[in-house]
Amino acid sequence: MAKSNKPIFWSLFAAGGTLAAFLAPVLAVLFLMAALGHAPALLTYAGLHAFAAGWFGKLFLQAVITLFLWHAAHRLRVTMHDVGLRQDGLVSIVVYLTAAIGTVVTLLALLRI
Repeated sequence: MAKSNKPIFWSLFAAGGTLAAFLAPVLAVLFLMAALGHAPALLTYAGLHAFAAGWFGKLFLQAVITLFLWHAAHRLRVTMHDVGLRQDGLVSIVVYLTAAIGTVVTLLALLRI
């Protein structure tokens, strides 16, 4: 039986989807509250910067952004196949390379904080 790299991409897709399902609604409510002027203390610039500057904040933000990117990449790959774009090899390279570049850019940006 030939070895496949599908479990790696499926695990990133599943983790990103699970995280998105639990975390995205909470983030949407928190940022809506901030936009309406009812921001918790953590959502001030100083609070968010302090969170992102710590090692736990960097790890958390890296995990969230990376998993969201990989989830979106796999979802786009499947969507492109569903709408009739059958060049799966090319689509896979483009979407997964974009997610990988986004992961590296996120890491570099977080290290600069």
